[in-house]
Amino acid sequence: MAERSFVVFSFGKTYHNTGWKMGYCLAPAHLMAEFRKAHQFIVFSANTPIQYAFAEMLKDSDHYLMLREFYQEKRDYFNRLLDQTPLALNPASGSYFQCAGYQTFSEENDFDFAVRLTKEAGVASIPVSSFYHHALDYKILRFCFAKEKETLEKAAERLTGFFKKESR
Repeated sequence: MAERSFVVFSFGKTYHNTGWKMGYCLAPAHLMAEFRKAHQFIVFSANTPIQYAFAEMLKDSDHYLMLREFYQEKRDYFNRLLDQTPLALNPASGSYFQCAGYQTFSEENDFDFAVRLTKEAGVASIPVSSFYHHALDYKILRFCFAKEKETLEKAAERLTGFFKKESR
């Protein structure tokens, strides 16, 4: 399969540099030749200083080999904070997103429930149905835990308060 595959990476996702919009693609030479034909019309310029910064960063593996543990700690911490909510946490690995079901709490569709959480609790989430072509609604929201500890604590506090208020 390797001779027929493209491997695409985002520095933001892989190396904890969200928002910098830089990535790379690996593939056999014959595929990369075709990729470059399209790529030149899609990406008109790349942030040169960021490219140099990433090249420098990659020279020292200590910058990225610790990311697995870093995210594991954040995820575990965030999940412990959510213990006081009725959210059903789905297993998460290789990501800085925690998916959580609210099926036992509400019959609202995930889009409406996400909007309500944002408005009433001040916590943003992504309705998982937005990732499906047919907008399948499993009553699951996606929360990002790649945040400062204080931000995670505030989000969990707001979510806990929201669910307690709604349960009365």
